[in-house]
Amino acid sequence: MRRRNFLQIASSALATSSMPAIAREAFNRSGGPRFQLGLAAYSLRSYFSFSRGRKQEPAQDGKPLDMYRFIDYCVEQGLDAAELTSYFFDPAIRDETFLDIKRYAFVRGVAISGTAIGNNFTIGAGPKLDEEIAKAMTWIDRASLLGAPHVRFFAGTGKQLQQDPKRMDEACAAIEKCAQHAAQRGVFIGIENHGNLTSDQMLQIMDRVQSPWVGINLDTGNFWSDDPYGDLEKCAPYAVNVQVKVSMKKPNGEHYTADLNRVGKILKEASYQGYVVLEYEDADPYKNIPASLNSLRQSLST
Repeated sequence: MRRRNFLQIASSALATSSMPAIAREAFNRSGGPRFQLGLAAYSLRSYFSFSRGRKQEPAQDGKPLDMYRFIDYCVEQGLDAAELTSYFFDPAIRDETFLDIKRYAFVRGVAISGTAIGNNFTIGAGPKLDEEIAKAMTWIDRASLLGAPHVRFFAGTGKQLQQDPKRMDEACAAIEKCAQHAAQRGVFIGIENHGNLTSDQMLQIMDRVQSPWVGINLDTGNFWSDDPYGDLEKCAPYAVNVQVKVSMKKPNGEHYTADLNRVGKILKEASYQGYVVLEYEDADPYKNIPASLNSLRQSLST
């Protein structure tokens, strides 16, 4: 059943009966998996002049960056797309600059796959949550200016959701409010499995947030569980963007090398279609990103 028909039927049923809400379906895709490879600006986070609204001194072991130079770097790597993470923009940026960056990326043949914000919707109702929602809406507007189809959101933390059931209600209500705004801008919201959220918590959010403009930003390194690949399999059908890390983390915090071939297999079996963005968080990014991208390409093609 197509998504629109499903939602219409579900809404009609709820309006005429007291039956419980029906969990929405995963994204209905046909034609097999298709991938567009990109890189997140966060991969080169130490080389930007701004980070999370503050000036920083770019690292000296590589080329300093702004968003124009980052797009150039993506061109050099033969990538389809670039994620322009919000943290690294000058906080005094004007709308005209977003439009200029959009033009620059288009001329260079690089799609802007999205941007990202560091919000928290599980902090509890009140002025702080209202401020988080307002910031999120600002970046939805900016994504629209950039021509970016996607903004990745952090719902909050798994610990806060577990400690107080009201936090799930509040987070879902905040996401729905942002989704109404995003729908008017034609921008998808991808809820990332950030903050040690479990796959069950992620799927609960997908069940409760009914907007067709909301899905999962599937970060392959963010399930710190005993079965992270099983968690990825459960969430992949809801993915609207995929963020790949070359390392994963055990529940005790120990890092280990990700099995990218297994990640690729999961995405193929889910018939995922869309951006697959490398988010490199390990040492020596300028040295190691090219090899990591080649490994990711191979995992998606074999």
